[in-house]
Amino acid sequence: MPTPTPEPQTPATDAAAVHAAYLSAPLRDLDAWTRYFRDAPIPVLASTSRAIEVLRADEDNVDASMLATVIEADPLMTLKLLAHVASKRRPGTFTETESVTTSLVMTGISPFFRSFGVQPTVEDWLHDQPQALEGLRTLLRRCERAAHFALGFAVHRGDTDVGVIRLAAFLYDFAELLMWCHAPTLQLYMAQAQRADSTLRTATVQRGVLNIELDDLRQTLMKMWHLPELLVRISDNRHADQAIVRNVVLAVRLARHTMHGWDNPALPDDIEDIAKLLNSVPRATLAFVHKIDHAI
Repeated sequence: MPTPTPEPQTPATDAAAVHAAYLSAPLRDLDAWTRYFRDAPIPVLASTSRAIEVLRADEDNVDASMLATVIEADPLMTLKLLAHVASKRRPGTFTETESVTTSLVMTGISPFFRSFGVQPTVEDWLHDQPQALEGLRTLLRRCERAAHFALGFAVHRGDTDVGVIRLAAFLYDFAELLMWCHAPTLQLYMAQAQRADSTLRTATVQRGVLNIELDDLRQTLMKMWHLPELLVRISDNRHADQAIVRNVVLAVRLARHTMHGWDNPALPDDIEDIAKLLNSVPRATLAFVHKIDHAI
């Protein structure tokens, strides 16, 4: 049973017993969606759940780096950990963890395993929604691509916040991941609408179907869960006048537009904007992003 605390809940320890109750109709507004996700269980990848259990069985020999390798590959588990650590901070303290490893060091290995039992999986959660599961998997691949592009841009720019920039891009679409888990029919409807009309803007479809934009839900949830301030700030596309924010936003855009190849009509604008960010020229920038893509 979830408890009324403003963080993603650690679900019941019996992962196999999870029974998803999907939302089939949109909630009224941003406040309603925020209240819903405040207490909603968050399933993780089956590979993550299995790997955590393998490490749990050898707890005495596990360190933060070993756990971080597992968690950092899963945006949903990463989100749960960061929110959990934030919820344990004493009021008035301003030390913020901005990486999975430092979060685990702060938590401790044994307390982590006590706080996070056997994790429910998205595969079990969406077992009767195969199209939604495929939609979620596609989005997960896009999250990984965005993280790689953001990392490449940040390294090229010599940014000192490379780790948090990568993390921001990796988590950027977590609100959509949550929608795939909790409102799969609404997500499928939006995906079908955009396939039928490629000119439909994502934000417009979201407002029409969900009564909100997922960018707004992402920011509201990050603030409610008290995620690190820098992570919240550079995930906010309303501050795209800052280079560190553009780094994240452009990486996410490029990942979205190249998911199915490099012939998307929006790509020339993406490359021009990335070239400005990197203080380069479009031709060299295109070669650079292709190089990153080949390394993914």
